[in-house]
Amino acid sequence: MAYTAHADTFARDSLPPKSQWPDLTFELPELQYPGRLNCAAELLDKMVAGGHGERTVIRTLIDGKAYACTYRQLLDRANRIAGVLTGDMRLKPGNRVLLRAPNNPMMAACWLALMKAGLIAVATMPLLRAKELRQIIDKAEIGAALCDLRLKEEMELAAAGCRSMKQVLYFNDGGAGSLEQRLSAKPAAFANVDTAATDVCLIAFTSGTTGEPKGTVHFHRDVLAMCDCFPRSCLKPAQDDIFCGTPPLAFTFGLGGLLCFPMRFGASTVLMERLTPDTLLETIENFKATICFTAPTYYRQMASLVKNHKLKSLKKCVSAGEALPDATRQLFKEASGIEIIDGIGATEMIHIFISHTPERVRRGATGYAIPGYHARVIDDAGRPCAPGVVGRLAVKGPTGCRYLADARQKDYVICAGEMRGWNLTGDAYTMDADGYFYYQSRTDDMIISAGYNIAGPEVEAALLQHPAVAECGVVGAPDAERGQIVKACVVLKAGYTGNAPMVKELQEFVKKTIALYKYPRSVEFVASLPRTETGKLQRFKLRQSA
Repeated sequence: MAYTAHADTFARDSLPPKSQWPDLTFELPELQYPGRLNCAAELLDKMVAGGHGERTVIRTLIDGKAYACTYRQLLDRANRIAGVLTGDMRLKPGNRVLLRAPNNPMMAACWLALMKAGLIAVATMPLLRAKELRQIIDKAEIGAALCDLRLKEEMELAAAGCRSMKQVLYFNDGGAGSLEQRLSAKPAAFANVDTAATDVCLIAFTSGTTGEPKGTVHFHRDVLAMCDCFPRSCLKPAQDDIFCGTPPLAFTFGLGGLLCFPMRFGASTVLMERLTPDTLLETIENFKATICFTAPTYYRQMASLVKNHKLKSLKKCVSAGEALPDATRQLFKEASGIEIIDGIGATEMIHIFISHTPERVRRGATGYAIPGYHARVIDDAGRPCAPGVVGRLAVKGPTGCRYLADARQKDYVICAGEMRGWNLTGDAYTMDADGYFYYQSRTDDMIISAGYNIAGPEVEAALLQHPAVAECGVVGAPDAERGQIVKACVVLKAGYTGNAPMVKELQEFVKKTIALYKYPRSVEFVASLPRTETGKLQRFKLRQSA
């Protein structure tokens, strides 16, 4: 058996059969990693050892005042937290730890501490409710959690219903028994666990079209690979760059763009917990940020607000999470003078694999396969499509899909034929003769709204719990601001009236059942739903009407 530092091998044991693994390629010199590798040591310890300890790494506002943390201070904090994890909590390498917080310095320090201790981070969005948390805890058999005190209510509700969850430690508290109180008694030095490059370091959950969460498993090597591909080839960051943006660190989009990418290049990041389009622009202005990560929805809204801010520092803007409409790209460029760098990534692939530099943009295109990755558009038989023909997007490179104990692995990775080992992202694309890729749609029923993936059946299940709902179908409806919105077609039971108060009641009911961003922004009351002769809901007809 290959070397592993993990005493708890649950994650490795739950990987797919090797016959279903993606084919990985490490063609670039910077992707030639050693057999033993700890990504936190590479991102943090080596920066301090290399003389960058006094450089700022994290910036934020605390009680309205600017706060800056150096690489040395972050190392000190991460080491002390790692001491709490291995000492007070007695966690062993390979144990899974739930991590819950908005984007703030403690969230970043906790993530790095988990890496240093050889633990597996399972970061979750702050908006998730207890029901959704329980699914994740049960799936990954998580026994411990580090949680921001402000998220205590849903955390306690989730923990109470999970037998595996044994201990929860809260931070951003400062009181007796808090993480801050415990770490103050720990030494500033910590011996990093000598993890293998292929030891699991994070499980990122994404919802499939059924709403059943899928855990995507990534190694220490994968974290560095995402840093050594997209940013190196498309962003070309320097040590003086200041990153900022909106994606949560619980998303791999945010983990890369707002923490790992800047650290890999000795730069700094601005971590803000809640940002609107206007306050994002304020953040760029106040912190003199140079690189911004957010979704197309924000760029469209920011375009009309740019004139109110001084953005001389801003050099590059990255868009991902959903398709970037060309109209949004042009609108923002006219307002700011900046050509947005578009990109498509996937939680399964950990980050962006198709993008472009600002100089090589092409109207309407997402971009080309970045150095380190290969991409094709194929038909249902696995044959390459001719230029301009719509097909399925297939990708391979130094990262790939490995689901945690999930039969859907074989749906994402091609397991036979000439394309064996390629990843199918679930996106429909065309490719031109020059290798530029043009997004068409999702090939499944996933709704992508303002960068969030929302499974229609999950929203349907929530609606069906309301006493007035007889049947419902949920689809994505086109929306100029959000790309798509969640639309619910609802059949009410006898005795209930489909009116504005009922719309409001159903929306509020869903908000209390699942994450707020999943609620239906549009509700249409219908007499019946289109179904096949066997009773299957014909969602395509609902999408057509939407």
